[in-house]
Amino acid sequence: MPFHALLVDNKDGDHSCGIQLVNEDQLPAGNVEVDVHYSSLNYKDGMAVVGEGKIIRGDFPFVPGIDLVGEVTSSGVDWLDPGDFVIQTGYGLGEDYWGGYAQKQRLQAKHLVPLPEGLTPLEAMEIGTAGFTAMLSVLALEDAGVSPEQGEIVVTGATGGVGSMSIAILSELGYDVVASTGSEAEEYLQALGASRIIPRGDLGAGPQRALDTSRWAGAVDTVGGDTLAAIISQIGRRGAVAACGLAGGHQLKTTVYPFILRGVTLAGIDSNTSPQEERRRAWRRLAEDLPKPALERMLAEIIPLDAVYDRSQDILEGSVQGRIVVDLSA
Repeated sequence: MPFHALLVDNKDGDHSCGIQLVNEDQLPAGNVEVDVHYSSLNYKDGMAVVGEGKIIRGDFPFVPGIDLVGEVTSSGVDWLDPGDFVIQTGYGLGEDYWGGYAQKQRLQAKHLVPLPEGLTPLEAMEIGTAGFTAMLSVLALEDAGVSPEQGEIVVTGATGGVGSMSIAILSELGYDVVASTGSEAEEYLQALGASRIIPRGDLGAGPQRALDTSRWAGAVDTVGGDTLAAIISQIGRRGAVAACGLAGGHQLKTTVYPFILRGVTLAGIDSNTSPQEERRRAWRRLAEDLPKPALERMLAEIIPLDAVYDRSQDILEGSVQGRIVVDLSA
């Protein structure tokens, strides 16, 4: 039966976007079919929807949406049955092949994670790629041996999705979290668990010395560039930095001194092609360690599919704070 999907096209270089009826034989190859319940609207989705950047690498017409949660209707693997709920983020969803802005989707089982006990489908998309990336960052700090007793953890880009989720998780785990932001959002960040807020310029524009004064036990950095360089020089002994973004630039100008004199760990976070067992571990921990009141506070709104284009423009203009969930049944 036909179903609704948001398709973008670039015929003859002319960008277009609209809801259309799609047949199941148009879906990509895969061994699991799902009824999609929810997706989410991220900055990357907004760019794909309005035609900015080069987010879409698949053939046009194309269905965006880098996150989805859905109910299995047909399965070609023995560990998934009809009625099971699954999550997919990453692995090219909404970039290389059709994504979450369709009421039905065909997917590869190796890219799916069962919805963990303790999370609803709606909550899974409130979390989405942003929360998954945040949890991978927290796990990287834990795996590097950074404990709450070592001192403060700084989170950059604190009002963004990854930053907000990181603050909430770290605070719930007992860490003393410092939020670095360029926004006026003190009340919001404190409600998520930040013990104090510093302006982003307070970190410095890159290290002034090869080793700066020790300020942090660890960091979750979504900014990159000079901010990441400054943070590395300020991490204390046996501390760690989880680097998961480049909003401030992709180049990194630093020295080896923090690594060989203080034993600092720099952990890169790849949420796109994270292996299956790591994905399952992260989603289990999200169900356990991301407090529901904080998750509710981060939800900006739930929108129908026909509102995605307008809200994509808003998110690119920076007028949205919090997570936007797309209800595919609305």
